[in-house]
Amino acid sequence: MYGVFMHREDSIYDDIPTRQYQFPKQYLQRAKAFEGGFVLYLEPTKVKGRKSLGYHAVAQINKIVPDPTKKGMYLALITPNSYTPFLNGVPFSIDKIPLERGLLENGKLTGRAQAAVRPISEADFNRILDLGIAELQLDLSESATIEGFEEVQSPFDVTSERKRKLFMTNKVIRDKNFRNIVLNAYDSRCAFTGLKIINGGGRAEVEAAHIWPVEKDGHDHVRNGIALSRTPHWMFDRGLLSLSDDMEILFSRHINDIDSIERLINEDRKAIVPESIHLKPHPSMLKWHRDNCFKT
Repeated sequence: MYGVFMHREDSIYDDIPTRQYQFPKQYLQRAKAFEGGFVLYLEPTKVKGRKSLGYHAVAQINKIVPDPTKKGMYLALITPNSYTPFLNGVPFSIDKIPLERGLLENGKLTGRAQAAVRPISEADFNRILDLGIAELQLDLSESATIEGFEEVQSPFDVTSERKRKLFMTNKVIRDKNFRNIVLNAYDSRCAFTGLKIINGGGRAEVEAAHIWPVEKDGHDHVRNGIALSRTPHWMFDRGLLSLSDDMEILFSRHINDIDSIERLINEDRKAIVPESIHLKPHPSMLKWHRDNCFKT
């Protein structure tokens, strides 16, 4: 079963897209059908001050449980590490035709389009997912295929299905997608040094660093990422550098050559991050890094 969750950054609900989606009891039966299945995250079309992200991520629902903190509310728990954002959002409609064809009746959009939790047909789900991964060059070699996935039916259908499975389940592909999203948000520029170095082949020198590592229950959301050159990345991962909530670069007292590092880092000791709140490091991610990684 496939579904759609409507979500916005300033939601009144206790949503953490990579971990949980909160909803009222009226959607319970509908949401229960998504357990074990996949949902698309959709940002409403009217977003103050900027263009909507549209359909911007896919995730797998592990299970639906009552919210222990709020009576009458429920949580859709996201399968760990299944949340996968698109490099660019997919619009709600193209040429004024909704990509969710199931929302149409006699050629007109129905009230179902306002439902925050709703089912979506497999055909509509695949249509949106294919557009979401269109710009990512997926490796369809044997090394990246899914164990047990057999090539049947037409080559075109197999390739499309394999791309979807790789995008949602393969770590190599997920890592590549995370890198693309973070580098795109930071314009391939290191947040700590300001350097933007591109080699002769057009590949950026900068790397996509997780603030809260995936192996320690972090995730691949862009707000858990930061673009860093190799040396600052190495130091950040080892707790020698960190960030305050106002983007001040923090230096550990364990750095053995502080003068050299100060010359390398931005002169004002401020990280260069995206202006949009939807892209800049999330305070909770930064707090985790300071509390669990940074060596004061």
